Amino acid sequence: MITIFYFYLVCVTHISQITSTRPSAPDLTSMVKLHEATFLMGSSNGFPYESPVHRVNLDSFYIDKYDVSVKQFAEFVKKTEFLTDAEKIGNAAVFDLKEGRWILVDGADWTHPDGPSSKAVESEPVTQVSWNDASAYAKWAGKRLPTEAEWEFAARGRLVQKEYAWGDTLLPNGRYNGNWWQGVFPTNNNGADGYRTRSPNGKFPPNRYGLYDMTGNVWQWCSDWYDENYYKNSPLTSPKGPAYGKLHVVRGGSWLCCKNFCQGYRVASRNSAEAESGLNNLGFRCVYELPKNTVHK
Repeated sequence: MITIFYFYLVCVTHISQITSTRPSAPDLTSMVKLHEATFLMGSSNGFPYESPVHRVNLDSFYIDKYDVSVKQFAEFVKKTEFLTDAEKIGNAAVFDLKEGRWILVDGADWTHPDGPSSKAVESEPVTQVSWNDASAYAKWAGKRLPTEAEWEFAARGRLVQKEYAWGDTLLPNGRYNGNWWQGVFPTNNNGADGYRTRSPNGKFPPNRYGLYDMTGNVWQWCSDWYDENYYKNSPLTSPKGPAYGKLHVVRGGSWLCCKNFCQGYRVASRNSAEAESGLNNLGFRCVYELPKNTVHK
């Protein structure tokens, strides 16, 4: 009984600490407001779980211009003493470039994304954060994770049913618009885009909404549970994903995506991961949901 009470007390204290240290209001200066709209979600040219193409109505919302950075996450941890899932477990998944495969590494966490001898770079997107960790940060910041529909609408940047966030050509005028694997995965990455692993936020052109790194660099957590057949029954207005599931949606691709591999840099590409997963190519950004009856400008 004492043990159960102690655990309850620790949990309540920690939740209270997160709540009491949160900012007085979300910082909207680092976000972009997207007005209510209808768009076509999904693809008829990709994998079966990316179809059918369906019409979706969304209310207005704000979304972060950039992925949450290591520096931003460090501020959250400093003020709340938050412990991530990877730190609790004691290890996390790291893609080993020499071996060309994923391995479980003791001591890998958000401050050491590639293992205990590595050091997180403040300007890069934070990685090795689980869905639980990302959700906790978003709540502290007065925000939340985007729904899958909100994420895809934002990533498309006013373009209708295009293959990529900038159009139908992967390299317009020979220019790289995102950070992904160039060469043959997993044996050779020639770094033609300037980076062989993660890049700092904002090193590639934004989309037409002014959002950076919606393509490549790191996958991004969404709030939804994942269901490969969800699009067949998705609500017309503000879909929030299935009521339950085993995996959560991740979108956007990463520095590990390649022509001969996942091609996750396609704007309709869908992927998923367990809520406790920490990976060195998976991060997140947040949205702010406008209060009801707000006058839209």
